[in-house]
Amino acid sequence: MTTFLRRRWRHPVVYGAAATLAAGALLVAAQPPAGGAAPEVPEVPQIAEPGVTSTAISPAMAAGDVCAPGAQWLRLRFTALSLRGSDSITLTGSRAGSFTLTAVNWPGKAFHTRAFEGDCVRVTPHLADPASTYSVDSYQSGTRSLAAATSVVAGVGDVCGSSCNQTASVVKNMSPQALILAGDNAYESGSASDYKNGYDPNYGQFKSIVHPAPGNHEYKTSNASGYFDYFGSAAGERSKGYYSFDVGDWHFVALNSNITRTASSAQVTWLKNDLAASTKPCTAAYWHHPRFSKGDHGDDTSVSPFFEALYNAKADLVVVGHDHNYQRFAPSKPNGARDDANGVRELLIGTGGRGFYDYDKSSAGTQEAGNASTFGVAKLTLTATNYRHDFVPVAGRTYTDTVSGKCHKASTGTAAFSDDFETDKGWQTATSDTATTGKWERGDPEETKEADGSIKQLGTTMSGVNCLVTGRLAGASDGANDVDGGVTTMTSPQFSVPANGKLTFSYTYAHGSNSSTSDYFRVRVLDGTTSVPVFERLGTASTKLAGAWQTATADLTQFAGHTVKLVVESADLGDPSLWESAVDDVNVTG
Repeated sequence: MTTFLRRRWRHPVVYGAAATLAAGALLVAAQPPAGGAAPEVPEVPQIAEPGVTSTAISPAMAAGDVCAPGAQWLRLRFTALSLRGSDSITLTGSRAGSFTLTAVNWPGKAFHTRAFEGDCVRVTPHLADPASTYSVDSYQSGTRSLAAATSVVAGVGDVCGSSCNQTASVVKNMSPQALILAGDNAYESGSASDYKNGYDPNYGQFKSIVHPAPGNHEYKTSNASGYFDYFGSAAGERSKGYYSFDVGDWHFVALNSNITRTASSAQVTWLKNDLAASTKPCTAAYWHHPRFSKGDHGDDTSVSPFFEALYNAKADLVVVGHDHNYQRFAPSKPNGARDDANGVRELLIGTGGRGFYDYDKSSAGTQEAGNASTFGVAKLTLTATNYRHDFVPVAGRTYTDTVSGKCHKASTGTAAFSDDFETDKGWQTATSDTATTGKWERGDPEETKEADGSIKQLGTTMSGVNCLVTGRLAGASDGANDVDGGVTTMTSPQFSVPANGKLTFSYTYAHGSNSSTSDYFRVRVLDGTTSVPVFERLGTASTKLAGAWQTATADLTQFAGHTVKLVVESADLGDPSLWESAVDDVNVTG
């Protein structure tokens, strides 16, 4: 694995040196600070998905690749990033994903990047100013696919009330990684007594994962002192009450709709800068007063600057309270006009445990669902590309609601072609193929082994159930359905290659000791009648090679703007030999 990564990337490669994160250890530094140690800086909190590993990395290096053999994805932690002028750093996953950091991305703060697919992330600096600096000390990684890396966030407002013991049970049963509160958390006035006697006995159990926002009832106590005293630093600075943090590949922003919130206010200016700094593909925000509501309080245009900034930054979700009912709105522009392509979806979850309000107002937004008689909690199931919202009722009630959506900024490149082979997208075999057995097919592969246990055809895929494989059935022996007697090919549907086109794919090939360099696994680009090899693996004489999934990339920039096809080939030529191949998760991006 190590040799393969170094040969593939042709860059310095760094591997994790420890299983636990060691803060302050320097990994990458363009111009390291004096003494070589990263300074203490504020950090954007990062909550990892369950099962994720944090790993420290060393030694320092000028640039290169961070690798974790066996990982499906990596997320780097920058301890410092200070870029001047137009200087930038491009991060590229060995399998998929690319992002370019600039001067706006978290200057003066430590942070985790978005996740990149593959077992390596290439760090490529483009620095002209000697004052530009950066450092990375660790990474998070997962052994499950990025699509399977999910986080659960619970959300609710207007909480304690007389019935928050019921919704507390709902939150507990969700086992969330985080709990966001949309204000009016402790009735009647958010005093120290209200938090001690009403909130803490029920929701105090979540103090380690809670991320609150204040409501108008908190400010019935002077300067919301009961709220800030109870939550401490978790509520942000006392005079502000707005802050942000990350959960997986989601950026969350807590806002304070009880203080100045005009377009030119310090809070909205901070919000715009915060959204610009984030590297995450998905964004959610929450506060108390709803922009849209059909409840007693109705629409609140005073929070339009929040909504405007979020819409312009292509945010995805807003969670609010204030009206004591449940309302789900369609994705919309700040004025309420429906916008399914780029709109922000508002979820009003005023159902934490205070008496209900009816629907008696009209709204500029489009309400898609609602209920005014059920206490419950929002369950947000989040991935790096999507969300699913479920309204979960308290015990004994039956009303539920579900909606899902795709993050507006989830695409890390121009998707020209993608195939995980779970459905038939039109790959074709060639009538001119000469192989007598082991021809390419789409399906669920069965494992084959030689007598000594050496695996030849893997019984697994990189994702899902199916892949492209040379004779998927095991047969009566290890050589029953391998490639024999010639060449087998499979050709993709045509697609247009974008600028800066890049092919990423997963593959495995294996052979017996009777193989030779006449045998091969190859990927070609068919550009009209011109066929150009972009990837190749050959057999090795007198050597057994066991099958193992690997990832590879190929530069397609020479084909930019051309309509092409991909051709995968596998061949048993020369003397008969044992030869197997498979391909999965093909992606062409720009």
